[in-house]
This record gives sequence, C-alpha cells and structure tokens, in this order.
Amino acid sequence: MVKTLSLRIVQALALALFVHTICFIMMQMLPGDQATQIAAGRYGADSLSIDIAESVSIELGLDKPIIEQYWNSLYHLLTLNLGHSLISGEKVIDAITVQLGYSIYLTAIAFCLSLIIAFPIGIFTGLNAHSKADKLGLLFSVFLKAIPPFVLGIMLILIFSIQFTLLPPAGYEDFTYMILPALTLALGLSAVSSRVIRESMSDVAQSSYFKYAKYKGLSNRVMIKQHGIKNTSIPILAFLALQSIYLIDGVVVVEAIFAFPGIGQALVEAIFSRDVPMIQGTVLVLGLLFVLINLFIDIISQYLDPRLKSKNA
Repeated sequence: MVKTLSLRIVQALALALFVHTICFIMMQMLPGDQATQIAAGRYGADSLSIDIAESVSIELGLDKPIIEQYWNSLYHLLTLNLGHSLISGEKVIDAITVQLGYSIYLTAIAFCLSLIIAFPIGIFTGLNAHSKADKLGLLFSVFLKAIPPFVLGIMLILIFSIQFTLLPPAGYEDFTYMILPALTLALGLSAVSSRVIRESMSDVAQSSYFKYAKYKGLSNRVMIKQHGIKNTSIPILAFLALQSIYLIDGVVVVEAIFAFPGIGQALVEAIFSRDVPMIQGTVLVLGLLFVLINLFIDIISQYLDPRLKSKNA
C-alpha cells in the first residue's frame, strides 16, 4: 500500500510539472495577441483599445521575456498558488472548487448509470457467448462507440427536449438538468464496458471452479453472485480506470454542449478568453483527478485480490 501511494505521489508531481509546461507552451503558440484577448474578455470588444491592451500586458507581466514568465508561473505552482482569473479576478482555486463539485456530481451519476447499463448486458452475453444476444450486444457497443459524444448529446436533446419536451436541454437548476448530460456520458462509457464485462464473464464461465459450482447444483444467480462478479471485477476495474480518461475528456465536450456549469465548461470559456491561470489550474486538477482515480482503483483491486499485495511487496 505504501509503495502504491508513493508511486502515485511521484506521478502526481511529475504530471503537475508536465501539464503546467505544456499549457504554458500551447498558450504562447496560440495566434493573436494574448493581452488583447484578455482585455476584450475583461472590458468587452467594443471598449477595446491599444492603450487598454498595453496596460493589461504590463499589469500581467506579458511584456516580459517568455522564460521569465515561465519561471514566475512555475514559482506560483511550487508555492501552490494557482493565481487569480485574468478575466473575473476570482481566485482560481475557489472557482475550480465550485466547478469541480458540479463535474464530480455529473461524472458520478454517469459512472453509476453506465454500470447499471453495462453489467446486465455484459453478464448475460458472457454467459451466452456467440449467441444472438451476444451479437446484438456487440452491435449495440459498436454503434454507441462510433457516435462522438457531441453528436450523441445533440441527438438526445432533439429527442427528449425538442421532440417530446420531457427534459430541459441545457443549463442547471435541478436534477432534471443532469439527466441528459449524464446519459450522454454513460452511453459512451457503457458501450465498451459491456464488452469487457462480457469477456471477463465468459472467461469465468469457462473456468474449472465455475463449472464445479455448476456441477454442485448451484443456481446461476448464486454462481454469479459468489464466483462471477468478484472474479470479473478486477479486470473491469482496471479498464474503468482507463475509461476515466473518456470521462475527463468527455465531460469537457458534454458540459459545453449542455451549458452545464462544471469544470469542462469553465475550461472552454477560459481557452476562448485566454485566461491562462484558469486554464492551467483546470487542466492540472483534471490530471490530478485521473491520478486519484487510478490510486482508488489500485486500492480496490488489492482488496478484491490479495495476491496483488504480495506481488507489489
């Protein structure tokens, strides 16, 4: 456990440095004058002038050499000071804390919903491999995986918000505004998860201990509960850790489509307005969130399979 925790801490530190450097370089490579874009975001395009853009450049140190700007930003990172938004003036950490709460709420619902969809399909098709149901499950997975999240989100809006007016299309006021974005993320995640569960369940169904349990007269429900779910959980958890990349990536697109007030929507707005501290802080938090998810999966996997503890030791 200590070794796993130490490894993840080192990964988090390396990731923070890497993300910070990449974000700084990419922001410098964007076309247009950075000070002008920031001034337009602050005061509006109608009030923009050369003098205002120059004052913003001097205020934020954008007139200094790039190397000096990088070292200053790196110093703020090492002192855990993410700075203030260049547009609103709000502390980056305060803004991210609020936005991240909405995003975690959304992704948690999407994650649970994807398991509700994927587990029954995966277990049933795994126990009936190469059947018609298995082929339909494969068709379902391929179809959903082939649809990009933004297309799927627009399709759901057209069906449930415009055609039948059952759910609100965008924004956030109550739980009903959460359903469509969560379903958009969940369908994409469950498309592949169901096939991974199917493969794991098929391997378990062919194992000697599962056949022995069947020969003892145990029902399918008991065999799945006592032998199937636990033995299929470890590879599924490892896959879901990788799928967290899809959630982190997908939440940016989905929140932008549904105007959901999460960290993904804030990242898109910050990119358009050249709000560098907000971009760096948001990307850094998303990267660290991925490390935390992997740490959580490692701990759960070691709990389910004690052999992993011996292997790590």
